[in-house]
Amino acid sequence: MKIILTAFNLLIFPGFLFALGFGLFLAGVDRKLAARIQRRVGPPLYQPFIDLVKLMRKETVIPRAAHPTAFQYAPLLGIAGLLAAIPLMPLPGVYAGLRQPGDLLIILYLLALPALALMIGGSSSGSPFGALGLSREMMMMMAYEIPLLIVLVTVALKVGLATGGTATFSLSKIVEYQLNHGPLLFDYSMLPAALAFLAFIPGTVGVVPFDIPEAETEILEGPLLEYSGPGLALFKIVNSLKLVVVLTLAVLLFYPSVLGVSPLLNLLWFMAKCVVLMICSITLVRTTTARLRIDQAFKFYLTVPAALALVSLILILFKW
Repeated sequence: MKIILTAFNLLIFPGFLFALGFGLFLAGVDRKLAARIQRRVGPPLYQPFIDLVKLMRKETVIPRAAHPTAFQYAPLLGIAGLLAAIPLMPLPGVYAGLRQPGDLLIILYLLALPALALMIGGSSSGSPFGALGLSREMMMMMAYEIPLLIVLVTVALKVGLATGGTATFSLSKIVEYQLNHGPLLFDYSMLPAALAFLAFIPGTVGVVPFDIPEAETEILEGPLLEYSGPGLALFKIVNSLKLVVVLTLAVLLFYPSVLGVSPLLNLLWFMAKCVVLMICSITLVRTTTARLRIDQAFKFYLTVPAALALVSLILILFKW
């Protein structure tokens, strides 16, 4: 019975089917709202679903210079990592999550796999644009992972010290603490860390101004240039799943809350928070900014978000 329940959580809810459907819906909302901001009609909300089906029905073309095995199976690494992360994250009032010691650190490592999959795919394509995208993705990953790590340590210390212990890297305990004592978002000492995580989201999702590894006007989608058909569709799936994982993690770290005892109402409340967070951190940012250079993005993450996260860490350590 436990195996069946685990398989359901991994493949159906909150795993693959739910996360993919919700991620594609978020992508549709993002594209529609961005079009409205730019005074365009924009595509329908279900356009990402149509695009995915079209890609799945097309032929897979493998470049002559590519390494076939690495090129074809690279996106599966990203999907596997995200599918392993999703069941670890509880949805308050809906799903308890698979409680594992140090699951917050596990999620941190699993979040790196989509970027690693993109780097493997780009480097194995045989394209110089893929190699250039690989180097840019590596630099971006080094930049935004540092403030993310500081934010996670800060949250872990905040909850651990407040409960009379040391840092706790149990996501379930962090959520449980906030349900009993209020969201960390409303704690003045955690507000800089929340802003740092907000800045982390567009970087890890890879949207303007941080879409530097796949810049269409510069390196023609970089690592994704040689991908077509099902291979490209798999990377679209990776993007959708990663969007859901990152937004869910942000909600759980800073604003997990419930509305009564109804699981359906709590699920809709969680989804609404993800939509609002996506609009604030992705849609409004990418429609009002221009792409940064790689050196500008690298410097930004090592100064502004890192400094904000350090401010929260200092406030927690000295109990200010």
